[in-house]
Amino acid sequence: MRLFGSAARVEPSPEAAFAALLGRALWPRLAVGLGALLGAAMLAAAIGPADIPADATARIILSRLPGVSLADSLPQSWRDIVWEVRLPRVVMAGLVGATLALSGATYQAVFRNPLADPYLIGVAAGAGLGATAVIVSPLDYTVGGVSLVPLAAFGGALTAVALAYALARVGRTVPTVTLILAGVAISSIATSAMSFLMINNSQRVHTTLTWILGGFNLSEWGKLWWVLPYVLPAAFIILLYGRILNVLQLDEEQAQQLGVNVERVKLLLLGAASLAAAAAVSVSGIIGFVGLIVPHAVRLIWGPDYRQLLPMSMVLGGAFLILADLLARTVNSPSEIPVGIITAFCGAPFFLYLLRMRQRAVF
Repeated sequence: MRLFGSAARVEPSPEAAFAALLGRALWPRLAVGLGALLGAAMLAAAIGPADIPADATARIILSRLPGVSLADSLPQSWRDIVWEVRLPRVVMAGLVGATLALSGATYQAVFRNPLADPYLIGVAAGAGLGATAVIVSPLDYTVGGVSLVPLAAFGGALTAVALAYALARVGRTVPTVTLILAGVAISSIATSAMSFLMINNSQRVHTTLTWILGGFNLSEWGKLWWVLPYVLPAAFIILLYGRILNVLQLDEEQAQQLGVNVERVKLLLLGAASLAAAAAVSVSGIIGFVGLIVPHAVRLIWGPDYRQLLPMSMVLGGAFLILADLLARTVNSPSEIPVGIITAFCGAPFFLYLLRMRQRAVF
């Protein structure tokens, strides 16, 4: 302690310094998040109409590793249920949840608004219109046993985003407010067209609504390859720009003064986030609120540093959607509730809470 010549200053103890370091470091937090994700996955793989003990579930999964044989004494039906039915669904739910949370965090960073979500500029409405057009078509929408609905949803989502971006572009810049307004307009047009198609094809309304509200009941291992080629590169690009996203939170002019090409970064990150969200929506339907509430919850707990917020949003987004899907298939068993209804029940109150907090901040 120094008492003369300046104000007294107490040096922190080594224990306090270490605790502060852990509080700021990513890896301890990521370890906690990965533990929650693994726990949610194991719980979802074990629980269902035919409950399977957790240790048996773990043995079945570990037995798929080379040279590991832990499930030979377990019933074949258990092995088929875990590996062929539940685990593909759990993995898909985790992947979609992680993707939507990452895309939502990116949108919130680029637009500097915690109320932004991955569907802000037309991804959901475009995907819904594309899927609806195929479902109500009089032609068979399966080719070789493969449904064309995910492909149509993916194309519709990307088309809607491209139109919104093209309409908002002014010279070489894309004003943020104009892009949001263009996205709202495109979403309204796509939603109106989707509603028109459903009204004029009432016999397929149930099928359409089931897809729109989201679910993973048709998940299988092969469908992962419909998503991973788009999600992995997009996630890699977004995670690389965590520090730049921190800079963008200051102001666009200040970011330019610090050497950031703001327009190029916005285009790159919005394109990557939209591509990832479109791929996720194409296989899961329109699952709302994941991209809104998960990033904001991470921000409230661990702060606004996007170098940590982005990976933590992915991990907790995956865990959140796995648990939501578990509720969707068990809370009203043997019937199944679309998972979008579960996330809406969780997300809508949280959204109202965010609005209330923003009103208090303004006044």
